[in-house]
Amino acid sequence: MKKASKRFRAAEAKIEPKRYTISDAVQRVKEAATTKFVESVDIAVRLGVDPKKADQAVRGTVALPHGIGKEVRVLVVAKPPKDEEAKQAGADLVGFKEYLDKIQQGWTDVDVIIATPDVMADLGKLGKILGPRGLMPNPKSGTVTMDIAKAVKEVKAGKIEFRVDKAGIVQASVGKSSFEQEKLVENIHSFLNTVIRLKPSTAKGQYIKSVWISSTMGPGVQIERSELMPH
Repeated sequence: MKKASKRFRAAEAKIEPKRYTISDAVQRVKEAATTKFVESVDIAVRLGVDPKKADQAVRGTVALPHGIGKEVRVLVVAKPPKDEEAKQAGADLVGFKEYLDKIQQGWTDVDVIIATPDVMADLGKLGKILGPRGLMPNPKSGTVTMDIAKAVKEVKAGKIEFRVDKAGIVQASVGKSSFEQEKLVENIHSFLNTVIRLKPSTAKGQYIKSVWISSTMGPGVQIERSELMPH
């Protein structure tokens, strides 16, 4: 097991083994982000669901009010005239056949792929490449649409996609350690509200089991249960 660094141990020592309010947890996380680069602030939500059951595979999108502090590279796969609409909306990369060929060869150097419905038959053949990387467009997340301009603008403004993993945990970035405390708190509330709203009707027992936040290289801080209600 890798030994924790002196910096990490010093940050961990400042965090009491208890649950914090979201505001206090954010303050601790910001104080623990002491690396030379600006760290992301990440959230991990353990859910009381069975991800193996299709009706409990929680997934969705949320437009964080203050974004995640990262430039999101967007590829739009579309044919004319929708390709021009994508360019006007600010997509980084736009095309059809040339990008299908690049992806077929293993290229995936983008953060989000948006596509029109008419190209999904072709794009769907690349599922083995795009699926494991979370890049396959999906109507539920708004990345398969005819309203290309709206989709591009939302993603660029801070709309993120999330899904529960095999362990029943939903993870996402909710900003940067350089954000003002209140902006991180608002982003976290928006994220949690969305996850709570997506509770499957078939999920029994406690839905949200625990919530932790941390910076990229910092220790985790657990959120108080009384904070896990819609705001």
